[in-house]
Amino acid sequence: MQQQAQPLDVLPQRRSLDGRDGKVLALSSLGGALEFYDFMIFALMAPILSQLFFPASLGSTWALVNIYGIFAIGYVMRPVGGLLMAHWGDRLGRKTMFTWSLLLMAVPTFAMGLLPTYAQIGVAAPMLLLLCRMFQAVAIAGEVPTAWTFVSEQVPVNQVGLANGVLTAGLSVGILLGSLTVMALHVTWGANVVQEWAWRLPFLLGGGLGLLAVCLRRQLQETPVFVAIK
Repeated sequence: MQQQAQPLDVLPQRRSLDGRDGKVLALSSLGGALEFYDFMIFALMAPILSQLFFPASLGSTWALVNIYGIFAIGYVMRPVGGLLMAHWGDRLGRKTMFTWSLLLMAVPTFAMGLLPTYAQIGVAAPMLLLLCRMFQAVAIAGEVPTAWTFVSEQVPVNQVGLANGVLTAGLSVGILLGSLTVMALHVTWGANVVQEWAWRLPFLLGGGLGLLAVCLRRQLQETPVFVAIK
């Protein structure tokens, strides 16, 4: 009984949120927002991606069906990502998987902005796009549950609900930022320029910010609960 109670004894006591808690929440919410930003821009750019990554002979309708199929793979891979991230999060630590989940999202997103199109390398283009999406799905499946766990084990016990509410709100902010970025892209450059090269910018931006967030997350400390379990 004593061993089972030990992890609970190391939870932060009842108190108000302080600066350290604010840092944990800010970096956790930033990562979640960027993950959903990356996920969102793919959906919003789907009509353009369908023309770039599939042959014109396929027809616009079937090309769009195929690109949404690649998008849907993200949902199919989420349970796999959740199982993997949960397992390794319990073995390697919350902080480790918290960092890796964001890195696993940032790198494929940045790579999407550099991918050659179907006109350049043929069928390899949609295959590479599919591979990037699969890695993104694994990452996002681990990011949100790991973030909830990480925050819940860091903040005071009487602030867990508020902290997780802020974290979840950050996910919606990411969706909003993705929508605004794609809208600004079309307003600034127009459909022809976006089709030609500017479609890459949201992916490069999201990947770059994700890599920056990975560096910032390295400043976080492992949760006291996991330290006690180890």
